[in-house]
Amino acid sequence: MSDLVVSLPAEEPLRDVLGELPGVEFVEWDLDTPAPRSFFDIVVPPYWGGARRLSALAGVEVRLVQWQSIGFNGVAKHLPSGLPFANATTVHEASTAELALALTLAAQRGLPDFVRAGDAGRWELRSFPSLADRRVLLVGYGGVAQAVEARLTGFEVRLERLARSAREQRNLAGDAVAVHGFSELHERLAEAEIVILAVPLTEETRGLIDAAALAAMPDGALLVNVARGPVVDTDALVAELRSGRLRAALDVTDPEPLPEGHPLWECPNTLITPHVGGDSSAMMPRMAALLKRQIARLRAGESPENLIDLS
Repeated sequence: MSDLVVSLPAEEPLRDVLGELPGVEFVEWDLDTPAPRSFFDIVVPPYWGGARRLSALAGVEVRLVQWQSIGFNGVAKHLPSGLPFANATTVHEASTAELALALTLAAQRGLPDFVRAGDAGRWELRSFPSLADRRVLLVGYGGVAQAVEARLTGFEVRLERLARSAREQRNLAGDAVAVHGFSELHERLAEAEIVILAVPLTEETRGLIDAAALAAMPDGALLVNVARGPVVDTDALVAELRSGRLRAALDVTDPEPLPEGHPLWECPNTLITPHVGGDSSAMMPRMAALLKRQIARLRAGESPENLIDLS
């Protein structure tokens, strides 16, 4: 007999990865049809499909809505009030940090140009800037940024950190590091050769990297965005890229998906991936591990992990 009822997306492999859990009844529901039950212990919405589907939870009793992303912009608009909501901290940090580093290395060492030349059968010997010795600024200092920092440790960069508020904080290695506040944004951008964005999308960070912020960056600087597209003013970025003054490596864009014919596709010195930072083979095992912990916490009468106050 089951003591917990958990809804899972029908079109995702999460059910197979979880395996059999004694006492747990799994129900398939993609939130695109009326609720098959009036009560769930945990509802896991689809990874893709956006926050709009959360409105299907109106009138349903739920002990926990377990989101599959770290970011939760748009959730408060569609989630019925009073439902506990948790994001997916611990699931995507490693994969997103890997992609941030891959984008940075690819852009720095000219890999897109070499691949295009290779596809055309051309041997084009060129020199590109190193990652070693570069001044790198992390904008945001949550889990993703800290994971990026940990992976940059062996690359001999000169690293600075910037977040909403200035503070001293311990990194993943346990070392106390200085974090500058947003009030120093332009000053820190002016000193950075590589800027990696890893902030959540909030009203404060929407358009944070605007024309003035981009203008503060030195000639030839690289902007890497693994945060959310609207953190950057797209029109202002296109202007800088078209001029050849800045470079960009983007896993997220505004708009998204980036439509065919959008000016960003034609910008020089630009590398674009289709928002795949957290979507790797590491995702489902880590999502399953988080869900198992949440089930154990509910059974023990404890508060779930990663609860977000959406008020």
